[in-house]
Amino acid sequence: MAAPDEARHLAGPPHGCSYAGTALGDPRPSCSPGAPLHCPRSFHMVQKSACISPQVSDCDTQTRKENIRALNMCGHVGFESLPDQLVDRSIQQGFCFNILCVGETGIGKSTLINTLFNTSFEEHESSHFCPNVRLKAQTYELQESNVRLKLTVVNTVGFGDQINKEESYQPIVDYIDAQFEAYLQEELKIKRSLFSYHDSRIHVCLYFIAPTGHSLRTLDLLTMKSLDSKVNIIPLIAKADTISKTELQKFKVKLMSELVCNGVQIYQFPTDDDTTAKINASMNGYLPFAVVGSMDEVKVGNKMVKARQYPWGIVQVENENHCDFVKLREMLICTNMEDLREQTHARHYELYRRCKLEEMGFNDFGPENKILSLQETYEAKRHEFSGERQRKEEEMKQTFVQRVKEKEAILKEAERELQAKFEHLKRSHQEERMRLEEKRRILEEETIAFSKKKATSEIFQNQSFMTSATSMRKEKDRKKEPGYRLELLCFDVRACETNDGRYDADESREGYSTRGQHE
Repeated sequence: MAAPDEARHLAGPPHGCSYAGTALGDPRPSCSPGAPLHCPRSFHMVQKSACISPQVSDCDTQTRKENIRALNMCGHVGFESLPDQLVDRSIQQGFCFNILCVGETGIGKSTLINTLFNTSFEEHESSHFCPNVRLKAQTYELQESNVRLKLTVVNTVGFGDQINKEESYQPIVDYIDAQFEAYLQEELKIKRSLFSYHDSRIHVCLYFIAPTGHSLRTLDLLTMKSLDSKVNIIPLIAKADTISKTELQKFKVKLMSELVCNGVQIYQFPTDDDTTAKINASMNGYLPFAVVGSMDEVKVGNKMVKARQYPWGIVQVENENHCDFVKLREMLICTNMEDLREQTHARHYELYRRCKLEEMGFNDFGPENKILSLQETYEAKRHEFSGERQRKEEEMKQTFVQRVKEKEAILKEAERELQAKFEHLKRSHQEERMRLEEKRRILEEETIAFSKKKATSEIFQNQSFMTSATSMRKEKDRKKEPGYRLELLCFDVRACETNDGRYDADESREGYSTRGQHE
């Protein structure tokens, strides 16, 4: 017989709740639409039950069932108030809900969100000339009665406005994966704070389809096909007042047939809960919802209603004969909001988490189909990675040594080539130097010979110059001698004629002789 504590842990969660977490999963209980999601006090119980793998064999399951005994209590104990405790704690903590609106610019996404929550969110009009698609998230605090809701609206700005629309859906996929990754990183921390963590995972995607009346665009099919495994998709026909009722019904049938043919899985309202099975089953037949949004109030009869007024009449937003807005609001907010949150965590996030952990090498079963704990998996992967690391280190060392040897051989060969080139240049330099020395020697010899010839030439030139000068003087002297004598004779005559004496004539002759010599 199992111990009382063990029996309590194995008995499972309270009525209306199911644990979606595993050893690395979310410790919060995943509740049915009628029960709150968050329950901090059940953390210990979840850890105990999380150790039981959901993939255990039928024999082990049967054995555990046999160990559980049903007992009748003799009086009131009080744990019947657990649902009330969960409700009180959930109201204290509040709830969060994240909506992704996908559609082309100007199709009415912001207007419909304002109409759904009966308030005016601050939204700026987007341009049709955005170069690429970007996602804009805005978080708001809403309160109805004593229930607080943290609503996050993510709008796709510029979706479908580009000429090349091949990658228009990729930013949306990346954003959803980024929110999953952020939650996974918070979940894998040693010290987690999931109860105070702001969950930004997308709970529902409202996909707005243009009311063309023909068929889905290729971009719409590609986008929904890329998102159906990551988020709950609810297709909407926007601005449904622009086509007639007959065309609208044909358009709905054609859209659903195209989605089925292309394997696009949209969100189906759950029918497993008896309280909502009937209405959800009927509402599944109205998909995709044809909606009209407006915050303008028009007086119809004696009351003011939200409507769109045209020259030909009035389209009432909350009139089910005019559009499916009321059906969308009832299904999205009033009936299935908690199921959308649960599906996001239990289906889409678990799929992302499982793929990421498998990429990291974590598995629930060993090589012999034996259940492995996280510690065993970690040790096995650590040992595997250690061996792989050592093997790669050896390979890297060998590769490094081989490359070093190859580089050394290349460098040695280059060194030999450089040495040979150096020797060749050295020999060439020596030969050139010898040739220059020989030319220099010859030049010096020629210079000496030239100097000798120049000196000899100068001597000969001086001798000839002196000879010619002497000849010229002799010639001059020869030419001057007769005149000198004639002058002397004249002076002698003058002297004799003037003084009448020997003494004076002789004196005059000496004076003129001296004068002639000076001349």
